[in-house]
Amino acid sequence: MSNLFSQAHLDYGLDTLFGRITKSVDCQVGLEAVEDDPYSFALCVPAPLPEDLHQAKTVVVWVEGRRLQGTVRHIERLDDESLKLKVEPD
Repeated sequence: MSNLFSQAHLDYGLDTLFGRITKSVDCQVGLEAVEDDPYSFALCVPAPLPEDLHQAKTVVVWVEGRRLQGTVRHIERLDDESLKLKVEPD
């Protein structure tokens, strides 16, 4: 995982019994390329994590002056308690 983290604003969508809701958090994130998929990206979020980020279905992240968004395709909890979200851009 990348050790280069930047301060970011993250909006993430959750599916609930009442429909999709969006939550927002300011946190550190790292961006990585996804092997074998030049269009997707991985978003790495170090601990401490927002309590329900592991249930995110969509993300919009503003980092280093860029806005990235997409659908979460896979979430992995890493050994250091961080999360890696594989995101397919919209």
